[in-house]
Amino acid sequence: MSSPPSFSSADREYMALAIQCAKRGIYTVTPNPAVGCVLVRDGKIVGQGWHQCAGQAHAEVNALKEAGSEARGATAYVTLEPCNHIGQTGACCEALISAGVSRVVSAMQDPNPQVAGAGHTRLAEAGLLVASGLLASEAAALNLGFIKRMQHQLPYVTCKMAMSLDGRAAMASGESQWITGSPARQKVQQLRAASCVIVTGIGTVLRDDPALNVRHIDSLNRGANEAISRQPDLLIIDSSLRTPVTARVLAQESFASRRVFVACAESADTERQKVLQALGVTVVPLPDNSSSTTVNLLSVLRFLAQQEMNHVFVEAGPTLAAQFVDQALTDKLKIFVAPKLMGSEAQPVFKLPLATMSSAIGLTIDDVSAVGDDWLFSCSLSSS
Repeated sequence: MSSPPSFSSADREYMALAIQCAKRGIYTVTPNPAVGCVLVRDGKIVGQGWHQCAGQAHAEVNALKEAGSEARGATAYVTLEPCNHIGQTGACCEALISAGVSRVVSAMQDPNPQVAGAGHTRLAEAGLLVASGLLASEAAALNLGFIKRMQHQLPYVTCKMAMSLDGRAAMASGESQWITGSPARQKVQQLRAASCVIVTGIGTVLRDDPALNVRHIDSLNRGANEAISRQPDLLIIDSSLRTPVTARVLAQESFASRRVFVACAESADTERQKVLQALGVTVVPLPDNSSSTTVNLLSVLRFLAQQEMNHVFVEAGPTLAAQFVDQALTDKLKIFVAPKLMGSEAQPVFKLPLATMSSAIGLTIDDVSAVGDDWLFSCSLSSS
């Protein structure tokens, strides 16, 4: 492998196309990473592919199938190091070698310990030219959750909130429909669809009785091969198991398309656990916080990583959302801001009892975009 590798403008163009291919799988591939592959021979694209669904063919295999015999002597541009182990599908390295591909350019090394450079080594040993690191940051952005789970055994956490321009999330009565407009609510459906699991709190369930599923799926679909039918799983943080059996999130039809978890304190009533389990709920007793009987949020995230959840999407009220932020468990804040004022009696978007400027939590604004009449701020917690 060249060190450091040098890449041509054509290399960059083809890898950018592979990244676009990979994006076509972001709604459907969990718990696997989204990967794209482009095969080029003599300056001509002969095959394109992407990983479409976990358990099905990987991006390289799909691209090789399209290329057929023209794959011999081609360069493969892959957004993630080809795998060299056999899981639910065959090893992509062996497929590339057998097809006669002469060069492989990958955007980044696979963080999975089962791969972690072994794929590149196998290809080089077979006589292929191998280079890595082309558009690495762009490729990594597609799989932040997978990378974090592989490296830290924790999922990537996005917390979504909607607020007025004066920082309010609901009126004093609890009324909050609708702070934002239809385009913003549709954007939320896309964010939900790209997640592995939605996390909410018992307060939201009791107050709003939401379904917390992906709606208007047809409008998110982009072709027959990319139809979104997967619903993200749901986890309710409910320390004392107050979730009503009549809650919409426990409707029997929901269990056909997703798993429903309820995380409770280890001290929660065992008979109540049995009631929820009889409905199909997976009850997860977890350690309490040392100072209270509330569920330890870090334990929740560790549990979700063990369930192969890459990306957690928190949709909760101001108390639970504040806990995720205050405990530095949030990787990204998605804050929708509506151009309206709700007044001083309305509820804050985060219930953070901060008393001094020195205790204020700093944010880095990574992106701001208009969504209809509203604005979406994408923020990270400041490191300093």
